[in-house]
Amino acid sequence: MAKDQIIIKGAKEHNLKNINLTIPRDKLVVFTGLSGSGKSSLAFDTLYADGQRRYVESLSSYARQFLGQMEKPNVESIEGLSPAISIDQKSTSNNPRSTVGTVTEIYDYLRLLYARIGIPHCPVCGREITQQTVDQMVDRVLALPERTKIQVMAPVVRGRKGEHQKEFDSARRSGYVRVRVDGNLYDLSETIKLEKNKKHTIEVVVDRLVVSPSIRSRLAGSIETALALTGSLVLIDVIGGEELLFSQSYSCPDHDISIEELTPRMFSFNNPYGACETCTGLGTFMKVDPDLVVPNKKLSVRQGAIKASGWYYAEGGIAQMYYEGLAEHYGFSLDEPFGKLPKQAQQILLYGNNGEKITVRRETDSVKGAYHTDFEGIVNNLERRFRETNSQWMKEEIAGWMSSVLCPSCHGERLKAASLAVTVGGINISRLTAMSVSEELAFFDSLVLTEREHKIADAILKEVRERLGFLKSVGLEYLTLARAASTLSGGESQRIRLATQIGSSLMGVLYILDEPSIGLHQRDNDKLIATLQRLRDIGNTLIVVEHDEDTIRAADFVVDIGPGAGVHGGEVVYAGDVKGLMESDASITGKYLSGREQILVPEHRRTGNGNRLIIRGARQNNLKNIDVEIPLGMFVAVTGVSGSGKSSLINEVLYKTLASALNGARIKAGQHDAIEGLETLDKVIDIDQSPIGRTPRSNPATYTGVFTDIRELYASTNEANLRGYTSGRFSFNVKGGRCEACEGDGIIKIEMHFLPDIYVPCEVCKGKRYNRETLEIKYKGKSIHDVLEMTVEEALGFFENLPKIRRKIQTLYDVGLGYVKLGQPATTLSGGEAQRVKLATELSKRATGRTIYVLDEPTTGLHTDDVRKLIEVLQALVDTGNSVVVIEHNLDVIKVADRIIDLGPEGGDRGGEVVVCGTPEEVAACPRSYTGQYLKKMLPALQK
Repeated sequence: MAKDQIIIKGAKEHNLKNINLTIPRDKLVVFTGLSGSGKSSLAFDTLYADGQRRYVESLSSYARQFLGQMEKPNVESIEGLSPAISIDQKSTSNNPRSTVGTVTEIYDYLRLLYARIGIPHCPVCGREITQQTVDQMVDRVLALPERTKIQVMAPVVRGRKGEHQKEFDSARRSGYVRVRVDGNLYDLSETIKLEKNKKHTIEVVVDRLVVSPSIRSRLAGSIETALALTGSLVLIDVIGGEELLFSQSYSCPDHDISIEELTPRMFSFNNPYGACETCTGLGTFMKVDPDLVVPNKKLSVRQGAIKASGWYYAEGGIAQMYYEGLAEHYGFSLDEPFGKLPKQAQQILLYGNNGEKITVRRETDSVKGAYHTDFEGIVNNLERRFRETNSQWMKEEIAGWMSSVLCPSCHGERLKAASLAVTVGGINISRLTAMSVSEELAFFDSLVLTEREHKIADAILKEVRERLGFLKSVGLEYLTLARAASTLSGGESQRIRLATQIGSSLMGVLYILDEPSIGLHQRDNDKLIATLQRLRDIGNTLIVVEHDEDTIRAADFVVDIGPGAGVHGGEVVYAGDVKGLMESDASITGKYLSGREQILVPEHRRTGNGNRLIIRGARQNNLKNIDVEIPLGMFVAVTGVSGSGKSSLINEVLYKTLASALNGARIKAGQHDAIEGLETLDKVIDIDQSPIGRTPRSNPATYTGVFTDIRELYASTNEANLRGYTSGRFSFNVKGGRCEACEGDGIIKIEMHFLPDIYVPCEVCKGKRYNRETLEIKYKGKSIHDVLEMTVEEALGFFENLPKIRRKIQTLYDVGLGYVKLGQPATTLSGGEAQRVKLATELSKRATGRTIYVLDEPTTGLHTDDVRKLIEVLQALVDTGNSVVVIEHNLDVIKVADRIIDLGPEGGDRGGEVVVCGTPEEVAACPRSYTGQYLKKMLPALQK
């Protein structure tokens, strides 16, 4: 076996056509080709899947049943395969407790740093805390009222898992009689059994006393005994009062505040010993938001300004009864816009009238009369119902009126006051993690330590600097460690995992990456490529599925899969160096790389329809209170380096405001003053790359709505009419025409315990989803199942004489999905394919010319040839009078835009400003714009 090659024979996974391929090891290898051509099938579903399967099969059958089993890919053999690590685009975590710091494990090192060299301060006065003496502890206890009963206790175990029998035995041998375990007193003469996997707190009762001046000597002795048992802590349990915790380590003499010995868990917001007790370490609360309850303050109460569940104004409803009673009692009008009502009236409607009685009149057929009652307020009512209800549906309904607010105790910093009062270099751990990666590196470079602190912290700082350096090397220097992992883009989370892998310094590994350049500006692309080359140079093989031109040019070996997509792909068009790829006539990738094929710049830029949206005072995240003008009736590209504020401006401010105002969505927009010009639009559509469905039952035919028309066509055939079949008979989601053995799935899952689950075709319908009677209904000789098995291209010819059906299928073909089957399960579509199905659905609708489309990096996962088709689709949307706003880094998309809004100039705190607005030519002429510098090379007019 060749040690310097990976040899694949007979790969037939998905659309791969019995591929044989030899890949060099220890090289940077790029897999490229049209979207849907089979790149991921070869890289992830074949190479990675087999590497994982081999590892799992080396384990015992007992261990295998606890692991996610992997089916053997459809390949004859793979030789020379290394252990494989996949770094794909899946979101890092949706857990609100997961941050960039915890994902990269840098936060663990920072916790250790603060625990070892941190300087504690009093949370009240801010003065540095010093150690307490036994005399100070005694004086504090004797300051309690005389005759107060106390117990002197030694906390020998604090929040640790285990049965702790050793501690109990030691206390018995030392002559102690009682212990308190998790708040309950026990006699040590009895057997105490604790749950091994739960955290416990054990305090030995050293002495029981009544406060008086005469106990000074005995109290001092008992405290010393307790300190000897624990090392530095003593707990005074004041019967009927608050406990006093004293530490020989740290205390504030002015405020009687003691801090236990600093430990890493004190700085963890995922541990009860460090987390803020009010918000349990989340930093935010979900509370009913008045802005969601009253989204449009220009409407009056009677016009429906109040949208909350159960409080919408309706004639004869209970809400109307309360509103009229309140209006009569407090003298305000229900016909005046909510925003112009007196502040007192607004407060009473939202938060109640503090128990004051009002007269409410009820006039219905069943109930007539008046009675006196108070009004708790809409916000208070919703929050009470949310707390008290057992209905999951009701909780979800009320949650729609809620948004997160900062915790009043920690102000979003997640930790207890005592933990936040510990500093290194003059700042606490929360302020440190709120800095960007580049700012943190500068902070640690300028950190001044004593000789003792240097000895303790050098090893920790080395790890922190290295990991921060890795994040910087992959273009993420603008991120903060406190950033929630759930807010990261796919490309950002992938590059974070890539940075973590560099830190592990593994050798001889096969790394498989899925488009790591996503979301990366051209300026930062060089850093990423240098990182990939560094991983290669230490002795690893990298296979990168990528469309980015710079990455392809940097590859040692390129594999081009094609020639087309879907059924037209699955073959190796070219395998070799970049020079050969550019000369290949068979490779469409080579044609674009060599310039023989290219996306042309339009001859004329649109001037718009004269209307515009003006965003005023946008200050979400890092936006610097900016005003931005977006012309309508144009193709607008929003550009800028990674972290410059593009998503904050478009997704958080613009889209959420439009969705709330035009579509009635219950979402709160990012911080801004106002958006002018909304009246010129009728709806906003966000076209992202999320799946079109989460089950195999969802497919392009059902999503676009064409399947409804096809079912009606089959129901209108003579045979169907004779049998009395309606269109419902041809649905595989309801009983009637579907096969009941598999409930319309076509496959049956067989559980195999420690082997992977097996999916086999249904024995009754043979995978056709429908029962025999339904399949007997034919149109032009084809059953409904045959139609679902057709590709879009085939269906176009089949339905050529049916304009309504053909028009919808034509749009799928126009966006480059001719190879996709009408019934292809949504779960097997890539992000780019799902996005284009959504685009096709929008294209098939009648244009109003007043719609605005918002897209966030629509070129993700698209080959240059597919980008050309995408641009044609987007231009078609604008040609019908609509407006398109695209967040994009792809220069081919940017150069064809009518208007560019470039944000920056840098990422993070040094971004958030408008660098330049104008046509691509105007942006290219701006020396401050990084986008302009790269765009200049793409515009022929500027090359002359």
